[in-house]
Amino acid sequence: MEKTLQEGSAGQVYRVQGSQLPLALRRRLQALGMTSGCPVLILRKKPRGAMIIKVRGGRFALGRAIASRILVEEA
Repeated sequence: MEKTLQEGSAGQVYRVQGSQLPLALRRRLQALGMTSGCPVLILRKKPRGAMIIKVRGGRFALGRAIASRILVEEA
């Protein structure tokens, strides 16, 4: 079942299916290792929308606007 990363739960692993982001932002995330098909672990999720994720050994934060435009499925 496909959903957005924003809809995911902390502690769960998801597989990236794609994104609906501007090209520059999509390329930046790809440079950080978030490519189609890669697993993403949600480490922490704040009620206001910001989340900390782990991708290919690196950790970084995403805001609600970005996370809501990344399509994922449960791994």
